[in-house]
Amino acid sequence: MAKRVRGSNRPPGRRPATRPARPAAPRSSAAPASTSPSATVVPPASLTPDEEAHAAELEARIVAEERAAEEAQRRSRARGRGVDAGRSAEPLGVRAAAEYAYVRRDVIRIARIGGVLLGVLAVLHVLINVTGTISI
Repeated sequence: MAKRVRGSNRPPGRRPATRPARPAAPRSSAAPASTSPSATVVPPASLTPDEEAHAAELEARIVAEERAAEEAQRRSRARGRGVDAGRSAEPLGVRAAAEYAYVRRDVIRIARIGGVLLGVLAVLHVLINVTGTISI
């Protein structure tokens, strides 16, 4: 059986080599290496007006999607907490009556079932102990 050792068995890693930063390639207005007529040279630092318009449109679309997602998330959080902006002006008693109607229904059901069970227990008591029709 191998001996257990605390800690790591791995040797410490080497520090990453520090490399000098690459100098930026000088931009020249010389013709590209390919001489095909369909290849156009656009410097990477500039955009055409069409590209700028397309980028602005994409950015506007992304911002609109983000806003819609934030609004949907805000609504779902509010719905999860039971908060509704339309009812915030109502008095607490009215809101409580509307929100806890299900509690009232459940308490009524529990009371009915308890009453039925007490009735069955009373009938069994009479049949077993009083009249003696059922013997255990």
